[in-house]
Amino acid sequence: MTEGKWQRSSFSPDGGNNCVEVAATAHGIALRESDSPSEIITTDQGALRALIRLVGAGELTPPHA
Repeated sequence: MTEGKWQRSSFSPDGGNNCVEVAATAHGIALRESDSPSEIITTDQGALRALIRLVGAGELTPPHA
C-alpha cells in the first residue's frame, strides 16, 4: 500500500509500540498505530497539517470514557 517507509515520531521512545506512524502513498498520507499496524487510514497533506495544528494548540480533547 505504501511507497515510502513508515516513520515514527521523534518523540516516541525507542522500541515503543504506542505511537502513530506515517508514510507517503500515491494517494496522500497513510497513518497507522504502531500497536495495530494492519489498520491504516489515508488523508491528504492539508488535513494532516490541520490536525497537527489543532493537537499542538491543545484544541482537541479526548473523548469522555
